[in-house]
Amino acid sequence: MSRWRLAALLLALGVVLTACGPSAEELAAVDYTPVTADEWPVSTPEAQGLDPDLVAELYYDAARLETAYSLLVFKNGYLVAEDYFGIGRPDLQVNIHSVTKSITSALVGLALEQGCLTSLDQKLMEFFPEFEYRISDLRKNDITIRQMLQMRAGLPWEESTAEGTEWLLTGFHESDLVGVPIAYDPGTDSAYSNFTAHLLGIIVARACGTDLKSFAQEHLFDPLGITPGFWQVDWDGNHLGFSDIDLSSTDLAKFGLMYLDGGTYDGARIVPSEWVEDSLETYSEGTWTIRVGGNWGDNAYGYQWWSIKAGDYRYSLAWGHGGQQIALIEPLDMMIVFVADPLHLQHGDGPWKIEKANLNLVADFVASLP
Repeated sequence: MSRWRLAALLLALGVVLTACGPSAEELAAVDYTPVTADEWPVSTPEAQGLDPDLVAELYYDAARLETAYSLLVFKNGYLVAEDYFGIGRPDLQVNIHSVTKSITSALVGLALEQGCLTSLDQKLMEFFPEFEYRISDLRKNDITIRQMLQMRAGLPWEESTAEGTEWLLTGFHESDLVGVPIAYDPGTDSAYSNFTAHLLGIIVARACGTDLKSFAQEHLFDPLGITPGFWQVDWDGNHLGFSDIDLSSTDLAKFGLMYLDGGTYDGARIVPSEWVEDSLETYSEGTWTIRVGGNWGDNAYGYQWWSIKAGDYRYSLAWGHGGQQIALIEPLDMMIVFVADPLHLQHGDGPWKIEKANLNLVADFVASLP
């Protein structure tokens, strides 16, 4: 039951209410009619089994967020709701930050399909022979690609220390692999690591004998009809595997729909279905221990995809700083794409409060679904 229907029922029973959300009139004024009907099939929430009042509440709340740019809802392969806020528009490309990690995961799967990689059990150091005799912590020789995908490589979360945060913001070098500490034995525990995701991107590029952007363009972006904007490189010229691609909400929707449809987009197979299935499994519990909101719980991790429990549903999430999101609610064949001001280089309590509000918008909506 939506909040305004519950409010009306309680008022009819003589219960005095304080502020409980938008009124029926305010919800009726919300317009989420899709505007990119030329991109994909369009329908309505009602026709696809969604309560239109819940969808209206979602867009009402989104319009009141400080940094929201765009919000798209897909159900059963149809775009059923869409709106833009502030400077947002369908073709506005912004820094998607760590949503990049989910794209890098797809590129690992494609590298396997292309034969560049032979197994997820190949070792990290196989791809960095120039550092073989400089490694002092021999546990690095045990790190596998599989463990890296699952954030179980043993490398630390950079932002857990001031020194690590400075390293992250200053930028990575390939040679950082030599000195970066191992926080725990590979495969024994999980920690969110940007450097781990970046190394995955370098591995794909080295294994396939190209740069990561060229490989992505040929095997992922071109088949999806995506032309990415700026893509940052590290100090050695490697495109970042963990962050800093400029994409639009339309671009993210194409990528997400491809995953929601088991690796297929517009009738064409792009990523192996087995890879999609394996990527969205849960391997690492408690990768993120900070509570985001009341309806956000049981954080877990797949292959560079988050898994979040909200209400009766667990959803797969590609998540970037600022609140960029591709949320796949697979049991309902539903996807939500949310794009906001990326808050680039903005950290601390203020930006995190903004990001949490954006994350909770989606989690609260998922939790409200019957």
